[in-house]
Amino acid sequence: QVQLVESGGGLVQPGGSLRLSCAASGSIFDINDMGWYGQAPGKTRELVAVITRGGRTVYADSVKGRFTISRDNAKTTVYLHMNVLKPEDTAVYYCYALRGGTTFWGQGTQVTVSS
Repeated sequence: QVQLVESGGGLVQPGGSLRLSCAASGSIFDINDMGWYGQAPGKTRELVAVITRGGRTVYADSVKGRFTISRDNAKTTVYLHMNVLKPEDTAVYYCYALRGGTTFWGQGTQVTVSS
């Protein structure tokens, strides 16, 4: 099993920045992809960004150029640097990790972008 603990969410004004963190523990060897999904109120959960074990990144079109995903050298902590935040970025952000064909999820962290 892999446990994921997220941190860094909160309330921010439009144009502001936040950094989300997600630390993995437990059976952390051979974790492959890690990333973030966002779920806005009344909508389905959607991919925001993913980073592979080798460092390849993929972003949703809506966040390209504003968000950056990164991973620590141990490959067990993933970050989402969120810049130029917009009200439409408001969502619960869920971290995930893929290991051995199984997807593990964090509990989610709320990001609210509002003036």
